[in-house]
Amino acid sequence: MKKSLLMVAALSATSLSWGAEMPAEAASCVACHGANGKAIMPMYPNLAGQNQPYLVQQLKSFRDGKRAGDPMPAMSAGLSDEAIEKIATYFSDM
Repeated sequence: MKKSLLMVAALSATSLSWGAEMPAEAASCVACHGANGKAIMPMYPNLAGQNQPYLVQQLKSFRDGKRAGDPMPAMSAGLSDEAIEKIATYFSDM
């Protein structure tokens, strides 16, 4: 069920226009953080308008195992530095 929800959210988000074009790498982020960077539930942080270097630092910390936060280490595990830059830029520009 959880994978299905993530897939539906990812597919829906890639077909919507929210101003800046969403990079493919950000598609899985929208399931929790929203396509417009505004979280769909209070337990998830809003990413819209966050400082780009801050988002880069946090994503790299999750990916590299320096910061815990279920499910973020698993979600960021396969992200390259370039993908992280794209994701951070997309949400910071909202």
